[in-house]
Amino acid sequence: MKKSLLKLFEPKLITYIRKNGYDSGDFFKDTLSGLSVAIVALPLAMAIAIASNLPPERGLFTAIVAGLLISLMGGSRFQIGGPTAAFIVTVALVAMKHGYDGLVLATIMAGILLIIMAFFRAGELIKFIPYPVIVGFTSGIALLILFSQLRDFFGLEVKTMPPDFIDKLVLYITHLHQTNPYAVAVALISIGIIILMKKYSPKIPGPIVVVVLSALAVWLLGIPVDTIESRFGAIPSMLPSPTFPTITFEKIRLLFPDAITIAVLAAIESLLSAVVADGMAGTKHKPNTELLAQGVANIASCIFGGLPATGAIARTATNIKAGAISPVSGIMHSLWLFGFMLLLAPLIIKIPLAALSAILIVVAWNMSEIKHIRSIMKAPRADQVVLFVTFALTVLVDLNVAIQTGIALASVLFIHSMMNAVEIKAYDDQDEENDDPDATSKKVIPKEVEVYEIKGPLFFGIAEKLLDTLALFENPPKVFILRLRHVPMIDAAGLHALESLNIQLRVQDSVLILSGVNKNVHNYILKSGLSDEIGELYIVDHIDKAITIAKSVVDNA
Repeated sequence: MKKSLLKLFEPKLITYIRKNGYDSGDFFKDTLSGLSVAIVALPLAMAIAIASNLPPERGLFTAIVAGLLISLMGGSRFQIGGPTAAFIVTVALVAMKHGYDGLVLATIMAGILLIIMAFFRAGELIKFIPYPVIVGFTSGIALLILFSQLRDFFGLEVKTMPPDFIDKLVLYITHLHQTNPYAVAVALISIGIIILMKKYSPKIPGPIVVVVLSALAVWLLGIPVDTIESRFGAIPSMLPSPTFPTITFEKIRLLFPDAITIAVLAAIESLLSAVVADGMAGTKHKPNTELLAQGVANIASCIFGGLPATGAIARTATNIKAGAISPVSGIMHSLWLFGFMLLLAPLIIKIPLAALSAILIVVAWNMSEIKHIRSIMKAPRADQVVLFVTFALTVLVDLNVAIQTGIALASVLFIHSMMNAVEIKAYDDQDEENDDPDATSKKVIPKEVEVYEIKGPLFFGIAEKLLDTLALFENPPKVFILRLRHVPMIDAAGLHALESLNIQLRVQDSVLILSGVNKNVHNYILKSGLSDEIGELYIVDHIDKAITIAKSVVDNA
């Protein structure tokens, strides 16, 4: 058992080095790719913290601590961890309601939940979250991020931002007359630079060019816009000492829903990022190992003054494109960021907030899933409904409510589609396959015998449809043969439907015969005791046996 657990949670770093070895040339490549990722991560980490209404250094602490542990312990060869834009809305709301101390406790709880998920091997279950739900809440988060950045984009003098989307919209409209044209100019030029760099010099990260040029321009030309320094003052050049929040049962109860949201977001985004990395590099990640690393990283991040963390898709893609060899590149990315904070803190605070808002607006656009929304609009109407409900609830209500409702709605609509797919047909329907030697239409059916066939799983969604079948008969048959050869599984509601069908037929002096019952379905019928009520004699594996028994019943009636 101990060996199997060690194998299950063995970090990709150890697996890769054990199988492939590691030399100085590999280390050099990982160091360079780590530097490339750190250059991208530096402005993003600060921008995400500021967008969450927290000091910029908390984003750096997260990228350093969580990024190090996710690469050291994770199950993906190229995963880069740190703060991501997907957390902005949740982090801002939790910090506003419960303070930073509450956010720390919620993140620790989320980390524990992620570790529990890993031990219960829930990594494979994330793939069952419906695609329209993921696109819906991701695009909803993108819109909320965009709205959160309009204050700095327009240079508005607003100290406290309301959490709700509608309240933000009203506030922006009422304060639009305060627009700082210099801030708008800095933001628009920054967006233009990012777009041009991506088009003409994709190997050079646009965000770092933006922060360097905008900081120099504001400093040299004295452009009157807010900077990190003017709003937050100096940032520390070292990691803080570990601190722990005050823990009470009441706080745990209040913060538990937020902890679930953080854990689910971290799990979904990290595993999606790992899948993207696998697609780009031809690798295969270990989902449960990744969840364990995410849990440990989130606990450590908030203890060292950081934020919730997860796998970052854009930074992971940058890591691969920069020529990373192993998870060492992610470790080096964290060390490079620590070096930047240690040596460049006096320069970092000169960055204008309008430039950071421009960076996050571009991130929000990339998150908006426009391409995927268009593809879902061509999908069945049920997927479209799930997408828009999830999107609307994310924007107008709450991310936790949106995910729960989206999954529930998708499940109900899936059950409805399955109900429509399952067929209950009479033997005289003329659409049976001609090459089927056991087709009912090719059998001699005695008089006073009705044969129906179910095609599909016999579950709670179609149990009522089965019972309604008896209402089709003006005069009940002596024998009712129900063919189950195309029924792969049955649930409790399906067993109950068969029991009710048998009781109704008995009342009408009719006999129920089950034909073509496979081993799996037969086992459940035996365990439930239904075989005793129907009679083991009347549960057979082939239609010919059922017809022989039916003929005997009719002859002896």
